Amino acid sequence: MKLLLDEHFSFRIADQLRKGGFDVVAVVERAELCRLSDEDLLRWAHGDGRALVTENVQDLLPIHGRFLNHEEGHSGLVLTTARRFPRSTAGIGTLVAALGKLLQERPDNQALCSDVHWL
Repeated sequence: MKLLLDEHFSFRIADQLRKGGFDVVAVVERAELCRLSDEDLLRWAHGDGRALVTENVQDLLPIHGRFLNHEEGHSGLVLTTARRFPRSTAGIGTLVAALGKLLQERPDNQALCSDVHWL
């Protein structure tokens, strides 16, 4: 599985996961992605075969529902919370470990096809 980290995540998370051999991109690493709406970001991620990792549950879950209702697929949503994975140094390490475990357990690029996974 490949991941796209939403804009509220540090590029350091993607960098650490890439050092572990995983294909991960952070929105903040690509200026063209920072300007996209949530729907277009989910479409871009799908076009690149990436599940979108986000804390933006309130906006992305309804978009997920609309996509399903209109038979528009996506490559998956991985939902997190700042409570479980604080944006501190320790939180980053915990999130890297959790995402690394998910990537090891689900290496197939279609692992979350149009599905939602909570970390």
